[in-house]
Amino acid sequence: MTSPSPHLDSPAAARCPVVVVGAGPAGLTVGNILRAAGVDCLVLETESRAFIEQRPRAGVIEEWAVRGLERRGLAGSLLERAERHSACEFRFGGDGYRFAYTELTGRHHWVYPQPLLVTDLVREYADVRGGEIRFGVRDVRLHDLDSDRPAVSYTDPDSGERVLVHCDFVAGCDGARGAGRAALPPRARISRHDYGIGWLALLAEAPPSSGHVLFGMHADGFAGHMPRSAEMTRYYLQCPPGDDPDAWSHERVWDQLQRRLGAAGRPPLTEGRLLEKRVLDMHNYVVEPMVFGRLFLAGDAAHLVAPIAAKGMNLALNDAFLLGDALAAYLTKDDPAGLDGYSDACLRRVWDYQEFSEWLSEIYHGTSHGDPYRAGTTLARLRRLFTSPAAAAAFAEQYLGTAEAF
Repeated sequence: MTSPSPHLDSPAAARCPVVVVGAGPAGLTVGNILRAAGVDCLVLETESRAFIEQRPRAGVIEEWAVRGLERRGLAGSLLERAERHSACEFRFGGDGYRFAYTELTGRHHWVYPQPLLVTDLVREYADVRGGEIRFGVRDVRLHDLDSDRPAVSYTDPDSGERVLVHCDFVAGCDGARGAGRAALPPRARISRHDYGIGWLALLAEAPPSSGHVLFGMHADGFAGHMPRSAEMTRYYLQCPPGDDPDAWSHERVWDQLQRRLGAAGRPPLTEGRLLEKRVLDMHNYVVEPMVFGRLFLAGDAAHLVAPIAAKGMNLALNDAFLLGDALAAYLTKDDPAGLDGYSDACLRRVWDYQEFSEWLSEIYHGTSHGDPYRAGTTLARLRRLFTSPAAAAAFAEQYLGTAEAF
């Protein structure tokens, strides 16, 4: 929980209008928006710059999010380098079924690995817009969040000294284990959903075996193929929660991928060296509200959507657009409307994506539970996508995130 700030009236304490905790997509986007508006801010990050620019994470960005970055001058490299995807393919019952969502909607997905986006954002913030950022900080603590004089303290990695920064607002963008979540008061409500399954996340040094995403629904479990670049492919394999990644040898991984993603008339997957193996226990959570005094949560600090629907980075960017614009409006125009409505505006999209993730999980995993009833209803839903224009349009809207918030 939050604590009173030490040496509150110390003349040596620094001051900054906004302190952003966490240099991921959400925190860096907020920082860039503030710098573009002429607002000073400080970004604090516990890892090194090299680490955050290489950390493997998501790669699918929805078109509305790309346009939001573009309007804020943050999409130059993305628009030059990202791949555009217009279809996905479901594989079940031994066959492949292509779902061409761009033909239905005129919209598409962009594939741009998160490390590249973070590299772009930190370069723009620190090197172009002159934003202040501290890497490698330790023991970040938030203070006096319910007052009009909040503060953030941290240990400087070079001197080992405690540094105190007074501010007007704190943006908690540092994930579920960060200082923002640690400062939540007892009144915070955290809703959680556990799927009871795991996914073995794999990064293969192998070119994509298809030009689009593949979803494999199989009695042995779900499998996913997600192109990342001309040389790299992300794969997922359903496994027991808490499974040991070392139990999955190279041969076992590729045998299961070939089996679960195999389809008549489709070539076998192109195999390659596995650069990453880690097990993700599938769960979601939502913190409500997303505002506590002068603390505004964004990204994984406020909510998590399992990678089932590739929504996490998009939600983080939505939060950042709303929060950055709202802070800039308040600090430059004394307009409180955006800050007052921030939590409700974010949570509308958050809960919409949570619901879609839960629905899609049943599509992915319904055939692997050994329950013939669940398998039958899952296959009925899949077949409906390819026989009902209304069902196809509804799925495309949710998959692309194009539904209007209300």
